[in-house]
Amino acid sequence: MVWVPGGRFTMGSDEHYPEEKPARQVEVDGFHIDRTMVTNREFARFVEATGHVTLAEIAPKAEDYPGALPELLRPASLVFTPTDGPVPLDNHFNWWSWCFDADWRHPQGPGSSLEGLEDHPVVHVAHADAEAYAAWAGKALPTEAEWEFAARGGLEGAEFAWGDELVPPQGHQANTWQGRFPFENTEEDGYARTSPVGAYPANGYGLLDMIGNAWEWTQDWFSVSGNAPAKPVKSCCVPKNPRGARREDSFDPRTPDIRIPQKVLKGGSHLCAPSYCRRYRPAARHAQPTDSSTSHIGFRCVVRPG
Repeated sequence: MVWVPGGRFTMGSDEHYPEEKPARQVEVDGFHIDRTMVTNREFARFVEATGHVTLAEIAPKAEDYPGALPELLRPASLVFTPTDGPVPLDNHFNWWSWCFDADWRHPQGPGSSLEGLEDHPVVHVAHADAEAYAAWAGKALPTEAEWEFAARGGLEGAEFAWGDELVPPQGHQANTWQGRFPFENTEEDGYARTSPVGAYPANGYGLLDMIGNAWEWTQDWFSVSGNAPAKPVKSCCVPKNPRGARREDSFDPRTPDIRIPQKVLKGGSHLCAPSYCRRYRPAARHAQPTDSSTSHIGFRCVVRPG
């Protein structure tokens, strides 16, 4: 793990997606954070030691999903599938497939394996799976503020975790999408899907893959209304170790009959592109239902003093 000293920083952004607003001053205490995301190798040790079964390996219950077709109530997870050509970017179901028997051991579905992926971030883990691993390891998931403070690496006000250019002269700094999303990935950075942890330069705190590769779970509930007030705060009133939204504020209003709470994801993934999901920035955030797992969501852990 890496020690990240506490401090005050500008959290969020007024320049990009609405859910990042407002940019505001917050303060966090120091903490230790995993240098890399949890890998398949590390998650396998946890499963071997505990017998943990991930949510993707368990058939959903009909009572939890009113109206779901019975044939869909099987163990499954979401797998990214490139399209054959351009598609409307306002419907993510164009490139996400509900894949039976896809899970952390089979990241691309039946027939796939972890061979050669031992040091890639574990994916297809739901929030409860990440929490179970953290508890076993004597750690915890980071708050959104802790995660963002660590991702910035001490670069206050920078657009990215490495500066203000997405691709600086020294080359790609994170595993993101190059080409026309979601059908053409030129793989200029060397990877079409996840990459081994540490394949890109560390940030200012010595942390790897804080941006790109796989999204990372945090412990905070998601809500736009849960962000800090937009008005400036006095120096004495900067919130310290701020907490996010309440659980009851995190339900998706678009699915009133299925009340699945949502947590905050940070960091973006290998599917983030300039033309779609420009969330390869420390300030970016995304809502994810706690019952969902995908081929591009992982996590890392923290330890707080005391």
